[in-house]
Amino acid sequence: MTRTALVTGANRGIGLEVCRQLLALGHDVVLTARDLRLGEEAAASLGARFEQLDVSEPASVAGCAERLARDGVEVDVLVNNAGIYTTTPLLRIDEAAMREALEVNFVGAWRACRAWVPGMRERGWGRVVSISTGRGGLEPSSPPFSGAYGLGKAALQTLTRMVAAEAGPAVKVNAMSPGWVATRMGGAGAPRSVEEGADTAVYLATLPDDGPTDGFFYGREQVGW
Repeated sequence: MTRTALVTGANRGIGLEVCRQLLALGHDVVLTARDLRLGEEAAASLGARFEQLDVSEPASVAGCAERLARDGVEVDVLVNNAGIYTTTPLLRIDEAAMREALEVNFVGAWRACRAWVPGMRERGWGRVVSISTGRGGLEPSSPPFSGAYGLGKAALQTLTRMVAAEAGPAVKVNAMSPGWVATRMGGAGAPRSVEEGADTAVYLATLPDDGPTDGFFYGREQVGW
């Protein structure tokens, strides 16, 4: 059975590579991005379906969900990849930048889950992967850092756990850290390739039915939150 995967923020970097790898594994892929031109170009380069989607805008998420439903496209795999990197210390960041960071890194993922996870639950199969970071640590020995970025990712990790509880055991809901990856966000000097950064996300997107849920992963290994 061919599964359909939707990847947010996928016109470049890790998101684009996740699309590439899932296509190679036989998935139908919906590549989404908020920039229409860049998204269309990226999707055309892979042969994927493109949908314009800005997770920070409720109407954009709802519109994308409506278009897919109208076309009979059921999302089996959701990869919450869209994100922005804002590291200004929390007590110095202005409110507009804080709101933007949380809208994209946390609330946007919640909107995507709200749009597509209920259908997975009803059909009795689904995979949700949220691209997070070790900088969103929830354990007492590893508090979040990197300002609003870390705060948003800490919230994303809590969201992962709560969605896993609501989705039920047939829907595997996990988060992962790609590590420091050589993308526009990570910089050219980062030690991990885009292929390495995407690998664990693809692993979690293709888990078997007895695979884990409610976990945080790095290098395909479950690690502490």
